[in-house]
Amino acid sequence: MQVYIAGAGNTRFGRLDGMGAVDLMAQAGQQAMDEAGVRRQDIDGVLCGYATTLPHLMLASLVSERMGLRPLYAHGMQMGGATGAGMVMLARELVRAGRCQRVLVLAGENRASGQSRDGAIQTLAQVGDADFEVPNGASVPAYYALLASRYLHEHGLTEADLAEFAVLMRHHAASHPDAQLTAPITVADVLASKPIASPLKLLDCCPISDGAVALVVSSQPSRHDGHPVALTGAGQAHHHQHVSAIADTLDMGASASARRAFDEAGTGLADIDYLAIYDSFTITLAVLLEELGVCPRGGSAQRLRDGAFGVDGATPLNTHGGLLSFGHSGVGGGMAHIAEAYRQLARRAGARQIAPRRRALLHADGGVLSAHVSLILEQRA
Repeated sequence: MQVYIAGAGNTRFGRLDGMGAVDLMAQAGQQAMDEAGVRRQDIDGVLCGYATTLPHLMLASLVSERMGLRPLYAHGMQMGGATGAGMVMLARELVRAGRCQRVLVLAGENRASGQSRDGAIQTLAQVGDADFEVPNGASVPAYYALLASRYLHEHGLTEADLAEFAVLMRHHAASHPDAQLTAPITVADVLASKPIASPLKLLDCCPISDGAVALVVSSQPSRHDGHPVALTGAGQAHHHQHVSAIADTLDMGASASARRAFDEAGTGLADIDYLAIYDSFTITLAVLLEELGVCPRGGSAQRLRDGAFGVDGATPLNTHGGLLSFGHSGVGGGMAHIAEAYRQLARRAGARQIAPRRRALLHADGGVLSAHVSLILEQRA
């Protein structure tokens, strides 16, 4: 059975004072339903990502009540940054099984305006090992910095190479009206920005944002879509949780996840002409691109400089600006990659529309390159 993304919605990203997590999700959810051309009574499934600013035990039910929905199936999910892709994968399985016909997948929170700096640090630090990492005061940037130091040493990438990805994401975000960071930056700006955890600097890290994203996953494409977008493959892999448990920087789990998705879709990397890759830090993007086989080890920045990842390149990458510039509101930030890939393939990106694309590889990770989810999206018309 074929399953489609039928609509996408998002709020602006940045600091949105006065908007709580449920407010943001309701706004994005209504936009997604409007784009899909469905009514509240048409939604029979709701999947909701966790919100650190609203740790409610029944968040999917809470959002459904707020939006006037009465789903036959609803629950929340927690997979760190992979949550959005994981929810889309689950929504696809619910539709394929006949349990639901139209699933509203949504996430968002007010991390910028509704959480203190210390609160955010304390919450996110918990991805670390409670006995051996958290007591030493490490934060998420520190965990990724440890990984970056080792990866750069082993594979020959430089800090300037990583900076290239921050520059590209900022360039792409400049064309999106809802992006948080749009002012142009240079490699020199990235290298001169405030050190956060060596070798990562401020502009190597995603911003903290308010914002929400929603998608409608359906047994039928939107009647407004002249170019339907199907979910043809999905896969997961979970090789570790903590950075101290990483045994091999050549095998984080991304390649295994993508291989399962490609096998299910009956396609391969050579058929992909759009990339939506998680980018919480510049090192995240470099590692994932290389493990996924998009470029050789240590070769991701050169591929960028060759123009492959630009809007006119062979495989445009995160044309909305990614987490690094569009913004990161937790689960909603990762879902923005899916929304943008859908819109580009469906040719619904408006002024940002690039040349027609047929197949997208979406890859997300949670924790410290821990939980991996890959999706294959294909334009069917």
